[in-house]
Amino acid sequence: MDFTKISLVLFLCLLGPCRGDGNPRDGGSVKSIVTPDFFNNIINQAGKGCTVKKFYTRNSFIYAANTFPNFANSVTRREIATMFAHVTHETGHLCYIEETKKRSRGRCDENVEQRPCPSKGHFSRGLSLNLDLLRQPELVGSNPTIAFSKGLLFWVNSVRPVLNEGFGATIKAINGMECKGGNPGAVNARIGYYRDYCRQLGVDPGPNLRC
Repeated sequence: MDFTKISLVLFLCLLGPCRGDGNPRDGGSVKSIVTPDFFNNIINQAGKGCTVKKFYTRNSFIYAANTFPNFANSVTRREIATMFAHVTHETGHLCYIEETKKRSRGRCDENVEQRPCPSKGHFSRGLSLNLDLLRQPELVGSNPTIAFSKGLLFWVNSVRPVLNEGFGATIKAINGMECKGGNPGAVNARIGYYRDYCRQLGVDPGPNLRC
């Protein structure tokens, strides 16, 4: 690559995040990367006992993603593989409306209630989405677009900034308790999904897979 081309690449990186592994196929629109086959392949692996299997839809994800222009305009195949590896693990192949394992938060116990507790975290995210999740927490569990939007807000603010550090850093950002031997089974599961989705999307997983 000559000096002119290198300068152009560096200039483009200054305009937006340079992610992925340099593979020409790594970029694209959210709609072109998250194809119906890719999305349905995940949801079809949910167990037969999944009662809300049709809650999440590809269209609701695409719509939610497009409300975050910075994400939608710079997403890569590797980032999608990373995101859906975590989504798959947390929701049981898009079966559960909330994460498969919950932690108690005050008087509201999400281990029992299949809805988000009206915590300060949900309240602040609701404000960012122009929603009153404190008074209407059921919105997350009744509207798939809102559910995806809430997840994307966390992703953009807390996970996306560490993408360039490798998949392991994203595990730590999402659930640091699993790292350093805290839950090797969960870490291995996330990495397994990530490798599989990278293979499906035609990108290299990159280094630093563990946290």
